[in-house]
Amino acid sequence: RIYEEGRESIPEHPYLFETDVEICLIGGSCKSPLERLWNGNNMMYILQKAQHNEESDPMEESKTDDAIYASELLPKESSGPVALSVRRAKQLISLYTMVQNPNMTHLKISELVVLPPLWIRCDGSDPEHTCWLGAEPLKAGNKITGINFYMVTCDGPAADKTCFANMEELKMAHKMKHHSSIVITKGFAQYELVRAAAIEDTIIESESNIYVDITWNTVDKILETPPLISAATLNITLESGDPRSPVYQLYRELQFLLALAEGLKTGVTEWPEPLESESAVQLVQEFLTDLKKKLDGYCISGNSNETEKIKCDTAAVDSSIKSIFSERGDLDFAEQLWCKMRSKCVSSYQELIMCFTLIIKSLEHGEIQPWIHQGSSSLLSKLIQQSYHGKIEVVSLSGITPIQMLLEIGLDKMKKDYVSFFIVKSGSCLLFQDYFISTSVDLQEQVHRVQKLHHMLEIMVSCTVLLQFKHENLFPLTQICMKYYKENPLNEKHVFQLPIRPALVKKFYQNDNPEIWKVDISSGHGQKEVKTTWQVSTNPPVEHMTSNTTGLFSDSTVNGSSEERMYFITMAKCSQVHFT
Repeated sequence: RIYEEGRESIPEHPYLFETDVEICLIGGSCKSPLERLWNGNNMMYILQKAQHNEESDPMEESKTDDAIYASELLPKESSGPVALSVRRAKQLISLYTMVQNPNMTHLKISELVVLPPLWIRCDGSDPEHTCWLGAEPLKAGNKITGINFYMVTCDGPAADKTCFANMEELKMAHKMKHHSSIVITKGFAQYELVRAAAIEDTIIESESNIYVDITWNTVDKILETPPLISAATLNITLESGDPRSPVYQLYRELQFLLALAEGLKTGVTEWPEPLESESAVQLVQEFLTDLKKKLDGYCISGNSNETEKIKCDTAAVDSSIKSIFSERGDLDFAEQLWCKMRSKCVSSYQELIMCFTLIIKSLEHGEIQPWIHQGSSSLLSKLIQQSYHGKIEVVSLSGITPIQMLLEIGLDKMKKDYVSFFIVKSGSCLLFQDYFISTSVDLQEQVHRVQKLHHMLEIMVSCTVLLQFKHENLFPLTQICMKYYKENPLNEKHVFQLPIRPALVKKFYQNDNPEIWKVDISSGHGQKEVKTTWQVSTNPPVEHMTSNTTGLFSDSTVNGSSEERMYFITMAKCSQVHFT
């Protein structure tokens, strides 16, 4: 029944079976809890111990249906999945197998249905410390011919490498179990790169999760370093806003932009505290006075050493990143205005009105004739263009208008900043601009897209600074990020994947221990293929181990060394039973 309902849509809540078992149906698009231990990618059952809510209605327990929704039995604060006893798991595996066995005619099952694979969380209470038991039907067309049984065991954590398996012994055990003469070995290793990355002899810590996954064929020994001919994939998950980031000042500028956007949406703007004693109004007045003097001819360009461009927060980055994200030298009037009002922090709505009042009066009286970039659609840019013809429309600086005006010039400026980086530094073509800098969508969506640009920038800068990536590596990574963000909302937890050559990052992991190292030993082909997996990992390989197996591995040794990497040791074995 669960399978039939799941064919239409994956249920949001688990089902209850015989009061003690939860049945979860997981679709192929969901992340599998066995992703490194089993290759299946279709629908499957996950069985685990039911977590009863003590405050549940006792009348609910009188329900006679064996399979009911168990959402009301979940605790108010979920503590994660809980495993069943190994004995109970074996009973459920037997039941699953029996109802699909065509030889069980006494059950009088009118029509046998090939069910999805079944995986049961186990508590490791047996001598082997079993953490998963699984079963998967073997099919010939639409008929079931047998069952693949799986058993996953786990020990550790331990640092004593003398308890690790021997490669030749693993291969021999597989051959004897499955009566195979030839086996194939495939290796996998995952290394954390950011923790080991160094700049100027200083280890740079980062909240960024940057790993490399490496796979190769033919494994000769346990924990061997992957050969350079391996296939490698860089996995990048990065959260913006790390104060140690070289572009943190740009992130703060973005936060001011977001505060304006939120104020525009809700009507309540959280103004930041002023950073300096000189107010934004004073700065704007001085800025307008300088422009008026230039227009009147009082400013002679005799001082060739003094640049006219305005330094702003975007350019106020540390020296290690200046070559990556450098100040633009073509800031127009509106962008320079944003820099002054942002860097000195307009601290109130009234102050914002005073600033724009000064500007509009100067435009009306023809005291200034500032230049602006072509293509700007902000209200202030329109007023400036009108001033060239001696007349500008009346603007009421009330309500949300002043905030919208400041938001618009900030958006224009930051879009150009990001585009400048992606074109100049990463060499990305101009095709993406229609989406990321489009003004045909509303302001809130424009802000959302600028957030995406910033997240991409943080990724590029991290790879440039921490991994010393050059243009040929940044270009494909930029394209991957842009493609994702043209189709998806902002998601800083997304894992961006970039295929690379191991040699590109080898210096960061060659002397380091892997986070995960495993070898798959297989024989046979198609449905007759059988596999043995041996794996070590720094984290528990299954999520239910951390919640209800405390003390299970207390007999592990660490050789008295706190510096040795602690590993969980996982074994996955399979066996086949044929019905005919």
